[in-house]
Amino acid sequence: MGATPWQIIRKVLIPEARGGIMTGLTITVVTLVSYSAMAGAVGGGGLGDLGIRYGYNRFNPTIMLITVVILVVMVQGFQSLGDYLVRKSDRK
Repeated sequence: MGATPWQIIRKVLIPEARGGIMTGLTITVVTLVSYSAMAGAVGGGGLGDLGIRYGYNRFNPTIMLITVVILVVMVQGFQSLGDYLVRKSDRK
């Protein structure tokens, strides 16, 4: 059709792949949140460390519950935002 390889990449391939790229990015962010919570549970810091140290070890279920709620809200927020962006940028 007369298009250069760069034009094919920029005007066809990237717009078609944008939804899949955003889906992968959303999954990566949610996975990073879960891994950081697990790392905190074994001494890596962060929300997992807060929940284990102040909630579980000190027998304070309120702190544990608040930590879990914060993590769930974060994951739901990232997932909802990612799904919205994928729907918005989908070319179908």
